[in-house]
Amino acid sequence: MASETQIQIPVIDFSQLNMHNPDNQSIWESIKTDVLKALQDYGCFEASSVVSIDLQESVNDALKQLFNLPLETKLQNTSETAFHGYVQSPKVPLYESMGIGNPFIPENVDNFTNLMWPHDNPKFRWSGFHGSESIKIYSKKLRELDEIVKRMVFESLDLEKYFDEQMKSTNYLLKLMKYRAPEPNESNIGLHTHTDTNIMTILHQDEVGGLEIQTKNNEWIRVKASPNSFVVVAGDTFNVWLNGRLHVPFHRVVMNETMSRYSLGFFSVQKSSNLVKAFDEMVDKERPLLYNPFDYGEFLKFFYKEGGIQSKFALKTYCGVSEGS
Repeated sequence: MASETQIQIPVIDFSQLNMHNPDNQSIWESIKTDVLKALQDYGCFEASSVVSIDLQESVNDALKQLFNLPLETKLQNTSETAFHGYVQSPKVPLYESMGIGNPFIPENVDNFTNLMWPHDNPKFRWSGFHGSESIKIYSKKLRELDEIVKRMVFESLDLEKYFDEQMKSTNYLLKLMKYRAPEPNESNIGLHTHTDTNIMTILHQDEVGGLEIQTKNNEWIRVKASPNSFVVVAGDTFNVWLNGRLHVPFHRVVMNETMSRYSLGFFSVQKSSNLVKAFDEMVDKERPLLYNPFDYGEFLKFFYKEGGIQSKFALKTYCGVSEGS
């Protein structure tokens, strides 16, 4: 059960971060300290004041229109990478999702929109201009947040020299998600307990809620974020770079409502052609190497096809350094 106490994940306000503020550097330093501490203590935080309420509402409306499309239309959203296209599985019967790769590139959103609405239905088409344009603007905002958080962590640990290289070796996925309400006598687990294998995830959920995050003390917190806030979650890849200096939290979705839940996830993912490995400066006698270097694409094959998805510690099983080695 999730905690009914007042424990909450940290909330960090990004609204004061703009280049025209004369106190921008001191604000940056203050937020930078809060970001690293939150990711170390909780593995996540709520980022507030990232987008406007109007933009968030426009995107929420677009989500509902999208998932109202016929199944045969949604199935057109395909991808060579597992779980990047349309997903609906009997293993997670309440859940379905669609994906747009690198959605801050306008053509990618346009191609997705044309795929879902090939006949340019004037009544639908994500409310004409607003749906697809909102997704483009929204995705750019989330990419900016992703870059800011990573830069702050890299600066805090004196790893700036790696930043540009790592950003160039990153792809992004916008996942559009819906969870239907459970039927009577049906499990209310919308998504099983897991950590994210990617670098970092930025999540938004609607007012229905359902996201639960496990603390270091194994207590579950039910996240209740503001309408235009996001939950930033550290992933396994990020933690491998930093040789275990972050906390990567287990999280899940529990449906305790009678309404459908709509959410979005903005995932930053290591390109498959690049090895994932700890930065040299992060490994020493006090902090010996935790994970052997690995190919992210090969790890995903293990994760999805060899039962890794059933393991709570798939990465450790795949490439963890054994004690005494």
